[in-house]
Amino acid sequence: MKKVIHCRDLGFDCDGIIRAQTEVEAIQMATDHAQKMHGMGEITPQIAAQVKSAIHEEHTSALLMR
Repeated sequence: MKKVIHCRDLGFDCDGIIRAQTEVEAIQMATDHAQKMHGMGEITPQIAAQVKSAIHEEHTSALLMR
């Protein structure tokens, strides 16, 4: 199952969705997105924890319904 993070779940007015194979990859991709698209500077451990808590698993059946 893929790991998914919706940027809106982190309080941004953004339709960005991160999909990754692993939690580590999802956090890195979300961090890169936040820095490039939202101008965030250093990602503190607190921010990383928020990102981690926003990760959901995307089930294959959910993909078939779309």
